Amino acid sequence: MPEIEFFQAQRPRLFAIAYRMLGSATEAEDVLQDAWLRFHSAEPGEVRSPQAFATTIVTRLCLDRVKSARARREQYVGQWLPEPILTRAEGPDVLAERSESVTLAFLLLLDTLSAEERAVFLLKEVYDYEHTEIAAMLGTTPANCRQLLHRARSKIRPDRPSGWNNPEARRALAEKFAEAFRSGDASQLAQLLAADVTFVADGGGKAAAAGRPLHGRDTVLKLLVGLYRSGVGSGVASQAQVHVVDVNSEPALVLRIGGELEAVFVLAVDADRVAAIRVVRNPDKLSYLKRQIDGE
Repeated sequence: MPEIEFFQAQRPRLFAIAYRMLGSATEAEDVLQDAWLRFHSAEPGEVRSPQAFATTIVTRLCLDRVKSARARREQYVGQWLPEPILTRAEGPDVLAERSESVTLAFLLLLDTLSAEERAVFLLKEVYDYEHTEIAAMLGTTPANCRQLLHRARSKIRPDRPSGWNNPEARRALAEKFAEAFRSGDASQLAQLLAADVTFVADGGGKAAAAGRPLHGRDTVLKLLVGLYRSGVGSGVASQAQVHVVDVNSEPALVLRIGGELEAVFVLAVDADRVAAIRVVRNPDKLSYLKRQIDGE
């Protein structure tokens, strides 16, 4: 198979690795561009396994970016959330491997790991590479990989919501939430929110967003109803469209105003309640999602 065809065939898997490593689809695309140039320029004698070689290039490029991203994060305005992407529960998807590992909550957990811990954890836990293979990719030893994996596992112990295995129920709840949000129905919203619900918004200093996380049903309900009333008062509500899509393997509300994508509300559902709402409003982080939605 010609190398360009091989690389294109590997692209979905490589993108999935890069996105999980970086929490950014835009950066993942940039990594794949650089990876192709390095893959293409390699001498034939260097490559024993093209798949392993491509994975190694992507992983090492991501390691460099993760380390530089930590410095940039210190300058970030407000709360930071990963860049959301459209996923499709109804069919094959480039991020299908262990779909819970691409939720915003999980990506935030990954962000607590060092770059090397993150790489080892993903390559072993999500993609099932052997420690000897991972060691070759990272330029380290299998023993060190085992240590890195042990440390990563000790830091990442996500609680999977009890409603995780019922996407239809989660989608139905999200549709109810969307309808209540559209109409400003405080009573219905209150019924759908968990008592300990959390709300986190990322505006990146480029769009209005809550400056700190909010906790508890009453506090979050007050904010949601306030958003509705503000929209009605300003006349924006008449131009607003809200519909439900699958984002990062969770139901999400996409908010458009005058046809422009303004925000995405990603809902973490636990049983029959919304346990967390993560809102991305930073326009830089919505551009990839917008291209996905517009291309459907």
